[in-house]
Formats: sequence, C-alpha cells, structure tokens
Amino acid sequence: MSRRLRVAVIGAGPAGIYAADILTKSDIDVTVDILDRDPTPFGLIRYGVAPDHPRIKEIVKALKRVLAQDAIRFFGNVDYGTDLKLDHLRQFYDAVIFATGARADRDLDIPGIDLKGSFGSADFVSWYDGHPDAPRNWPFDPEAKTVAVLGVGNVGLDVARMLAKTVDEQLVTEIPANVETGLRANATQDVHVFARRGPAQVKFTPMELRELSHSPSIDVVVHPEGFELDEGSMDAIRASKSVKLVVDVLQNYLAKEPTGAAHRVHIHFCQSPVEVLGENGKVVGLRTEVTELDGTGNARGTGEHVDWPVQAVYRAVGYRSDNLAGLPFDNATATVPNDGGRVIDIDGEPLPGAYVTGWIKRGPVGLIGHTKSDAAQTIELLLSDVDRLVAPASPDRADVDRYLAGRGIEYTTWEGWEQLDAHELALGEAAGRGRIKVVPRDEMVRIARS
Repeated sequence: MSRRLRVAVIGAGPAGIYAADILTKSDIDVTVDILDRDPTPFGLIRYGVAPDHPRIKEIVKALKRVLAQDAIRFFGNVDYGTDLKLDHLRQFYDAVIFATGARADRDLDIPGIDLKGSFGSADFVSWYDGHPDAPRNWPFDPEAKTVAVLGVGNVGLDVARMLAKTVDEQLVTEIPANVETGLRANATQDVHVFARRGPAQVKFTPMELRELSHSPSIDVVVHPEGFELDEGSMDAIRASKSVKLVVDVLQNYLAKEPTGAAHRVHIHFCQSPVEVLGENGKVVGLRTEVTELDGTGNARGTGEHVDWPVQAVYRAVGYRSDNLAGLPFDNATATVPNDGGRVIDIDGEPLPGAYVTGWIKRGPVGLIGHTKSDAAQTIELLLSDVDRLVAPASPDRADVDRYLAGRGIEYTTWEGWEQLDAHELALGEAAGRGRIKVVPRDEMVRIARS
C-alpha cells in the first residue's frame, strides 16, 4: 500500500490496545485511533479488577507505553452506537477493529433471580471499582449477614472477598469515598460460594484462591460434602499444573481449623442453584440441587435439594457482551460472528473493513494475557486484506477531531488522561494512599479537558 493506513479501534481495554500495538509495529505505514465510551483508557483493568489487586494493575504500565506512541491516539467519552456508528467511521478509516469486551452480567434463568437482594456481579464490580455509570450507592441490607455467591471463577472470589473484608482493609486501595461509605454499611459475616461441580472443575487461579486467606478478618471454610475427585478430575489434575495447585490449596483449606475470624468464606461443591427463595419480594434463601460427578468431570443432578438461609445472592456466572450497532450478533454466544477476527455478515460473507478481537470475538474466557495472541490473529488477517480495503473519504487525522467537535462531543485525549491520572494520584497522596478515583463522568471529563 502506497498510502498511510488509517484504523479505528473501538475499545481501550487490553484487547484494543494490544491490537493497536501489534498493528503499529508491523511493516505497514499506519496510524490508529482508539475510541472508548469511558473517559479513561484501560477498560476492565480500571473497572473490572478488584481494588485490592494492585499487582494485576501493573499491566497498566505496559499499556501506557503503547498509548504514548505518536502513531496511536486515544479518544475517550465517545460512545459507539450513539455518538457515531460504522458508516461514520468508514468516512475516516480504512478498517475498524471492535474490541468492546464484555461488561454485562450473563443471565441465570432460575426462579427468584429478580428478587430484591439478588445482584449481578458485574454491577457490583462496577460499583466498587468506581465506574461512572454505576449507581453511587450500593443497596447493602444491614440484615444481610449471610450471602450467597453463585459461580467459581475469579470474579466470584473477588465478590466474596470484597463482601467479607473489613472496610479498613480497603482504605489502602484506590476506592472512592462513596464506595468506602457503602462498604461501611455492609453487615456480611458469612459468604457461601457455590460450585455446581467438584474442586478440579473450578475456574479460580491458584493465586486468587491463596489470596482469599490473606485477610486476618477472613476464615476460608471448605466443606467436605461434595468434595469429589472422579476419574475426569484426576485427568484434569494430571494434565494441568494450575488445576493441581488449585486442588492442593482447596485441600489445605479443607484440613485447616478456623481461627475464629469475624468473617467466613464458605466454599461448597456439587451444589447447583435451582431457585432463589423469597418472601414479600425479598431474598430469604437459596435452594440448590445436590449433584454428583459422572466420571468425566461433568455433574448430574441427584434430585436431592438443600435450602440455605441467605439474605442476598450475587451471581458470578460470567460476563456478556453488548450488541453493537450495525454489526451482526450471535445472542447465544454474545459475540460478533467472525472468521478468525473478520466480521461475518448474516450471509456468511466478510463485512468489508470490520474486525473483532478480545471477548467480543471469542466470548469472556481466558486471562488478560490471552488477548495478545488473539489480537495478533486479527491483525494478521487485517494486513492480508490491506489491498482490498476501501480508502476513506476523509483520511486526515484532524478530520476526526473536527467531526467530534462538530457533534458537540466532549471527548477526552491521552493528554487529558495524564491530567486526570495526576489528579487522582495527588488525591491519593494527600490521604496517604496510592490513588483515589474520581467517579462522576462530568468531573472526569472536566479535569481531562482543563
């Protein structure tokens, strides 16, 4: 290609930033604009990682180096589908890569799931991470001393830990004032985490599971009922060091005597939630069906039920991507249909100049590091399509700025993020903490644009 390639990336989380980095390191002359509905970059690193996990946030340092490149620009507070759509983007870009991730809670279709006191983990995570679109106040019930968490992935552990930890332990983190106030209203003493299958089938990482006991205010109680290892489980343990480490940690918890800590996280195996129980429209319990492993690592119901008296339920059964304007969408998988990253329309043909990467491409599975290889696959396809891409009518970088300004969109930039970043760090320093987040969207935009 003799001219400079112009590419837009929708989504400024790790998937989108990795895609931009790989593209700008290729042999082709290219500039990339990354657009995000949040006023800030980094996606779920900022708004999906628990505040007491600063090590994971170290990834931000590498992402910052990417976004500081001259060939890459950041436009925050720009909502795809509202502020602009695919046809608008085609005026300015040869290709568009969608890396919008997954932020909504996956549905759990059981009776009572909509009762008062039943929550989605994604909503809770957005609240305690200070997302500007989350409600300011979380509806903690002072009577909710016993809580259920449905799901055995890392998000389920994050939710359990945030519910069980004392607020004073969180004051060394970046939580904003409204989250501190909310956590002080949390009366939870016992968190019960339910797994449908056995210990070899959970999705925790060993590090997350070990960290659960690092709080002096938490006892981890693994219940022996349902702690099964069938032949399929043993195969999984032999095949994966990570699975073996997880099972070892769980066995250590199983053998350990409680210390008498003020809060407890209980882990139950072979219990499948079948109904959230309620009275007067409010959660009063959870009904599970006892399951048994079938020899392959899968579980089957036994017909035996157990009722657990809980006053709140948090479902952590996975994330779901949003449908994107102008693109096909597979509701069953909550992904954009694609062939290795090329978007496929309803006729099975590639949608010209449209690509996907990350969770919108393959579903909400895998760790952050997996998005690099995923992005590399998508960029390889895009580069192979270069000679077939339709040149934009307005390829000048300044054309995008003029368009957004003409629409009255108060977009933020990388320089604006650096101003907001410095502001939050200063707030933290004044309080003896690393950072305190600014929550209101308009305040973030004002600081970034000042």
